Amino acid sequence: MRTLTGITPSGTLHIGNYFGAMRPAIDAQVRGDCFYFIADYHSMTTVTDPNERRKNTLGIALDWLACGLDSKTSVFWRQSDVPEVCELMWMLGSLAPMGLMERAHSYKDKTARGIEANFGLFAYPVLMAADILLYDVNRVPVGRDQKQHVEMTRDMAIKFNHTYGETFVIPESEIRDEVAVIPGLDGQKMSKSYGNTIEIFGDEKALRKKIMGIVMDSRTPAEPKPDADKNLAIQLLKFFTTSEVALDYENRLRAGGLGYGDLKKALFEHYWNYFATARARRAELAANLDHVEAVLREGEQRARAVADQVIGRARKASGLR
Repeated sequence: MRTLTGITPSGTLHIGNYFGAMRPAIDAQVRGDCFYFIADYHSMTTVTDPNERRKNTLGIALDWLACGLDSKTSVFWRQSDVPEVCELMWMLGSLAPMGLMERAHSYKDKTARGIEANFGLFAYPVLMAADILLYDVNRVPVGRDQKQHVEMTRDMAIKFNHTYGETFVIPESEIRDEVAVIPGLDGQKMSKSYGNTIEIFGDEKALRKKIMGIVMDSRTPAEPKPDADKNLAIQLLKFFTTSEVALDYENRLRAGGLGYGDLKKALFEHYWNYFATARARRAELAANLDHVEAVLREGEQRARAVADQVIGRARKASGLR
């Protein structure tokens, strides 16, 4: 049972990336046969500075390895190091109906927010389908907002198989409902596009300021808050501590006597401690970049061994050779 996850190097990774995609994918390593890639082709729809792309790509490599990706048991590579994915994108796109593409949430959401449409943004689901199908993937851990793209991948694979004969494995999405959508500092879904993120790694002072700046209502510490379960700090706290500890803070807030300032201080401390081991590991990796590059090169070779077989099947089935 092979799983695959990719993250686009379009900026600094945040806890929404971690709990929504990274941790479920890394947890899957115990089941074996896990593929992880840095989606640098995908970043080209939003990032046009090559130096920024290189910096972000290296940052993601450090982040994933620091957070627990085991390169000995898993495959980890840069998307662009296996360019056959672009060839497969063309094969799939040549069969993808326009109506299917126009219904993609990612395209509709971004254009609705005024982001300029381009071909890359429109064709994002086709490249994502190629990412998945090129490696005979069975399961794709995603956030709920990405489920549609896995369904679109299934549609494209089924149509290709129906048109040219059985070629691709049909993947399934894997969603952890309790962490499918992570709230941002403003209560919306956490997203770099909204500027409401809490980074996994970063400057302690700046991150503390971010969390202490979460806007609350004007009720005094002594006032009971019967809606404590809806408090944003409580919702975020649940990701960094046990359910018992989070419930204790929630009950204290509900009863009255716990101030918002103290609650946000507790949130920061639990968040900061949660990633302490990963921060230390990341510092070690940053001091040995040759090792990181060697990991990615080895991952490229292992990924390409699978990709060559799959692209060969697709070429033969579709009459390209």
